[in-house]
Order: sequence, then C-alpha cells, then structure tokens
Amino acid sequence: LLALKLWNLSGQERFGNMTRVYYKEAVGAFVVFDVTRGSTFEAVSKWKHDLDSKVLLPNGSPIPAVLLANKCDQKKDGSQTPSQMDQFCREGGFVGWFETSAKDNINIDEAARFLVENILANYKTFPNEENDVGKPKLDLDPLKAESKSQCC
Repeated sequence: LLALKLWNLSGQERFGNMTRVYYKEAVGAFVVFDVTRGSTFEAVSKWKHDLDSKVLLPNGSPIPAVLLANKCDQKKDGSQTPSQMDQFCREGGFVGWFETSAKDNINIDEAARFLVENILANYKTFPNEENDVGKPKLDLDPLKAESKSQCC
C-alpha cells in the first residue's frame, strides 16, 4: 500500500519558519508557480533552496522535486520557453516540470505520476529495505486519457 500525504504551504512567507515541520519525512515535492504572476516564478528558487536545506533522502541526496507552471489555461506573464524551463530545472535541481491547470485538470495526473515514479526510483535508498520483497509497484500503463484540452 502506498499512501501520499500532500501539504500546501501556499507560498506565504509567514509559513517559512514552519516548513521543517511540513517537510518532515517528505520523499518528494511539487513546487508550484502561477504563470500569470511573474513574482511567483521568482520565488521558486527560494522555495527549492528551503526544501533542499531542510530535507534529504537517507543517502543524502535532495528529495525529487517537480516544478509546476500552474494556470497554463490563462494568459502568461513573462513566461519562459520550454527550453529555458528545461535548463532552469537542470540548474535548479528539479527532476522535471509540467505546465498545469488545476482548474481544467491539465497535466495534474501526469505530474503526480511522474513524481511518484521518481519517488519509487529512490525507494532502494529508504531505511529498512533489505530487498525488493514487498516493494511497492506503480502500474506504468498510460492513464486512460479523457478528452482534455492541452496548453499551448
């Protein structure tokens, strides 16, 4: 059985001194910014640094973090090109990124699946694992796609 616990820190500075409590025992993370508000992208590196400074995998590596460019269904404010986003993620230590829309359910399942796959790829470094017996498995068959519009 694999259980996911999700915390939303809302990007608010007032929660900055409490992040260690939320990050405790985390094995993966989403960092989300709003494509309609450039200031939220500017804060991405700060949040990633905070995450990396407070929680690590048992082997000392950063936990996998996926960057989400949310509200892709709306007009973008100074958006980055896909190649710029790829480079930003490589340099910033993100395992990947997705354009998403929580409102229209665009790429939400895909991003979650990608994060869980990265978490499971690190499973061998988790404490108390002696072998693969009982190791959780993720069904990697493609999601049954419903008719979804795609972002530009």
